[in-house]
Amino acid sequence: MYAGLVDWPWWAYVLMALGLTHVTITSVTIFLHRHQAHRALDLHPLAAHFFRLWLWLSTGMVTSEWASIHRKHHAKCETAEDPHSPQVFGIHRVLWAGVFLYVREARNQDTIARYGRGTPDDWIENHLYTPWHKLGVLLMLLIDITVFGMLAGTLIWLVQMAWIPFWAAGVINGLGHFWGYRNFSSPDASTNISPWGILIGGEELHNNHHTFPTSARLSIHWYEVDIGWLYIRILAALGLAHVKKVAPRPRLGDLRPVVDFDTLQAVIVNRYDVLSQYARSLKQVYREELATLQDGSRFKGMKRWLAADADAVPQEHRSRLELLLGESRALQTAYAMRQELAAVWERSNASREHLLRALQDWCERAENSGVRQLQELSLRLRSYVLA
Repeated sequence: MYAGLVDWPWWAYVLMALGLTHVTITSVTIFLHRHQAHRALDLHPLAAHFFRLWLWLSTGMVTSEWASIHRKHHAKCETAEDPHSPQVFGIHRVLWAGVFLYVREARNQDTIARYGRGTPDDWIENHLYTPWHKLGVLLMLLIDITVFGMLAGTLIWLVQMAWIPFWAAGVINGLGHFWGYRNFSSPDASTNISPWGILIGGEELHNNHHTFPTSARLSIHWYEVDIGWLYIRILAALGLAHVKKVAPRPRLGDLRPVVDFDTLQAVIVNRYDVLSQYARSLKQVYREELATLQDGSRFKGMKRWLAADADAVPQEHRSRLELLLGESRALQTAYAMRQELAAVWERSNASREHLLRALQDWCERAENSGVRQLQELSLRLRSYVLA
């Protein structure tokens, strides 16, 4: 049996396989996802073409198809038109067979035509990468066998071929909309799978991404590791990338005595942080009120639904939630005022003057509510400043 150009111990082949797959996931997250699908950064032609070439060899994916399907996923998220939502298809189908959902949607020419604008349309794309996309993975098989030998090369190639279908099409698209923690109450079911996803390049921070889809940086908190962002910063330092947009980081300044137009704009810009802080406040009120209610154990498990939109609360929990709110004035006030605050930035047809008066009224009522958490939140709103 052909032994290959190198003769390494078994662990070296394992490390090489992990290294090669890491280049692939890096190419997906930087080139396909952040650069092509969302235009969060610009890439130097040299870097962009390296990623295209590597993806052609290691995945056989067509850039226009991947970007189109992902853009449609964001546009139709968690609906019947979403190409791969576990909320629609079920977690097991997306997790274990997500690649087949991708292939099915890739055959939908309407999706490619509608969502594929701005993807590569040059000679090499039209004459090699797209029509001969299967040739690339065969060349990779030949390269792997030549370098590592028949057995090791074939095994490494199989790992390379399974890496993106499992981790991206399965884990990220599946678990990333089913299980994990949420920093933000985005209008979909997206979750952060883990704060330390070295294997998938930062893509595990999926709730962060769905909240700020055009951000080149996916991490929000200090403990979240976005290794793709590290590589982008290195590329930028080398002049091979230019970051166009990142998620806003909330900034607090001096407490304003009066809510003005600057306060309004800062609150709207930081609305996801506002909702995140509000969710924490609701949980604090819930814990305090539960201890004072007679037989408070009846309402255990309702904490998660307090910060959810009313239409997102499952039918079987709505009656218990209404009963809980009816027995706690503080919770009822805090719960109702959350919807009112969200309406400040959801009223797209209202004038700035109308929105300003609504925010002023909200802060005044919050500070006079007698609910400590609402009072503190109002003071925070009056401290937001624009970056």
